Amino acid sequence: MPHDVALIALIAAGFVFAAIFGYLADRLHLPPLVGYLVAGVIIGSSTPGFVADVSLASQLAEIGVILLMFGVGLHFSAADLLAVRGVAIPGAIGQIAIATLLGVGLTSLWGWSVGAGVVFGLSLAVASTVVLLKALEERNLVSSTNGRVAVGWLIVEDLAMVLALVLLPAFAGVLGGHADAGGHAASGSIWLTIGMTLLKVAAFAAVAIFIGPRVVPWLLTSVARTGSRELFTLSVLAIALGIAFGAAEIFGVSFALGAFFAGLVMSESHLSHRAAADSLPLQNAFSVLFFVSVGMLFDPTVLIREPLMIIGVLALIMLGKALIAFCVVLLLRYPASIGFAVAAGLAQIGEFSFILAGLGVSLGLLTREGQDLILAGAILSITLNPLAFYATEKLENWAFARWPFLANKYGMAKQEALRRQLAVINKQREERDRQHHLEIEQLIETFPMFAELDDNEHEELLLLFRPRSASPGDRVIRTGDRGDSMFFIASGAVEVQLENDEIRLGAGAFFGEMALLTGARRTADVVAVDFCQLFVLDRRDFNLFMSRHPQLRAAVSRMARERQESNVSRQRRDLSQDAS
Repeated sequence: MPHDVALIALIAAGFVFAAIFGYLADRLHLPPLVGYLVAGVIIGSSTPGFVADVSLASQLAEIGVILLMFGVGLHFSAADLLAVRGVAIPGAIGQIAIATLLGVGLTSLWGWSVGAGVVFGLSLAVASTVVLLKALEERNLVSSTNGRVAVGWLIVEDLAMVLALVLLPAFAGVLGGHADAGGHAASGSIWLTIGMTLLKVAAFAAVAIFIGPRVVPWLLTSVARTGSRELFTLSVLAIALGIAFGAAEIFGVSFALGAFFAGLVMSESHLSHRAAADSLPLQNAFSVLFFVSVGMLFDPTVLIREPLMIIGVLALIMLGKALIAFCVVLLLRYPASIGFAVAAGLAQIGEFSFILAGLGVSLGLLTREGQDLILAGAILSITLNPLAFYATEKLENWAFARWPFLANKYGMAKQEALRRQLAVINKQREERDRQHHLEIEQLIETFPMFAELDDNEHEELLLLFRPRSASPGDRVIRTGDRGDSMFFIASGAVEVQLENDEIRLGAGAFFGEMALLTGARRTADVVAVDFCQLFVLDRRDFNLFMSRHPQLRAAVSRMARERQESNVSRQRRDLSQDAS
C-alpha cells in the first residue's frame, strides 16, 4: 500500500484474534484474558504467519497500563481498605515478602543473579486484580466479607507494586542491572538516589492529594454542565493520560503511579461513577491490547525447553502463595474461611507481573527466558484459577468437617468486628446512594415535566441548578429587571404581583421563564410568601439545556403561553368589571 499501516494492522489483528480466542476461552469456561494472551502469541514473532509490530505494541501496552491503573485508582475505596486493614495490610506485605524470598531462593538454584531473583519473586508475588474480581463476580462474593478482604489484600499488593515500580530503577545498578538504570545512581550514593526518588514521589503525591481534589472535581463538574457526553469522556481521558504523562515528565515517576493517582483524585468527585462508566469501553479496549502485546512477547517453546522450571514457577504461584496467605491469615488470628478465600484468589498472577517483568528486562536485571517463564506462569495460573477455587472450596469443607473449631470458634471475634465495620460502610454507601436517588425522585415528583429525561440528564440538570432560599417577604424578582434566570419552586410558595392581580405559585411551579423566552425585561414582581427552596437556572444553562431537549422547551413555552393568556384574560375581566 502507498502508506504505512502497521498501527492499523496491529490494532485490527489484535482485536480480531482477541475476540476469537477470548470467545473460545469463555466457551471453555476460562477467563477471556487467557484468550487475549493466546491471541498475542498467535500474532507474535514466535509463531508463523502474520507478525505484528512489537515496538508499536509496547506503546499501546503502555496506554493499557495507564488505563488499567487509572481504573484501579478510580474504584479504590479508602473506607473499604481501612475496614479490612487489620488483615489486608500486614497480610499482603508479609505474603509479598515471603513469596519474593521464595522466588529468589528458586532462581538461586537455577544459577540466576540476586537482581533477577528479586524481579522474578516480585512478579510471582502479586496476583491479578482483574482475574480475582472476575472470579468473585461469578460466585457472587464481591460484597461478602471474604470477598472484601481478598479485594483489599490485592489493593495493598497493587500499591506495593506501584512502589516497587518506582524504586526498582533506583536499585537496578546495585542489583546488577544497567549502570545508568537508576538515573544518577552512578554518580552518587544509592541512598541519595532512593531519597531523591522518594522525595519526587512524595512531591507528586502531595500535589495530587492536596491540589487534585480541588481542581479535578471542579473541572469535571464544569464539563458535565455543558451536557456534551463526548466532551465529558474526552475530559476524563485527558485527565488520566495528562496526569500520568505529567507525573513522568515533571516528577520522574512511573506512568502507572501517575495514572493511579489520577483515578484516586477523580474518585473524590460525585461524578466518579459516570467517569468510570464513560471511560470503561476504552479501558477495556486498551487492556485487551495490553494483554495481546504481552502474549506477543511470549515464546511458547519455553514450555518444551524448560518443563521443570515451568512446574517450579506454577508450584510457587498456585501452591506456595496460597499456603503462605492461608498461614498468614491464621497467624493474624482471623477466621480460616478468610484464609481459604484469599488463598484461592492469590493462586494466579497477572497484569503487574507483566509490567514488572518488562521493567526488569529493560533494566537488564531479568533475561528474556525469565520473562517467558513469568508469562508462562501467568497464562497457566489464570487458566487453572477456576480449578484452584474449586479445590479450595472442597478443602475448606473437609477441614471444617475434620476440625469444627476452625469454622465455629477460631477468629470469630475478629470476624464479627470486621462484619460490623463493613456493615457501617455499606450503610453509609447505601445512604449516600439513596440520598442521590431521592434527589432525582423528588425532582421528578415535584416537576413531572422532567420525567422523560434519563438518569444522566437528571444528574446534568441537578448540576445546572443553583440552590437558593427565600424567606417570607423576600422579593425574588423585580419589575423591569433584566431576565437572566428561571426559577423552579422545590418547596414553599411565592406570589406573582401583576398590575391588577396576584397569583400564588407553590411547589412544582416555575416562574421567570418569559423573560428568557422573549428576551424582554421582567413584567411583574415575585415575592416569597413562605420559606422557599428554589432551583435557579441561568440564561446560558437554560438555553443550552433546552436546545438539547426541544420537547422540554416546547412544554415550558406552552405553559408560559397558557399562563400569559390566562393573565391577559384575567386583566380584561378585571377591566370590564371596573368599567361596569
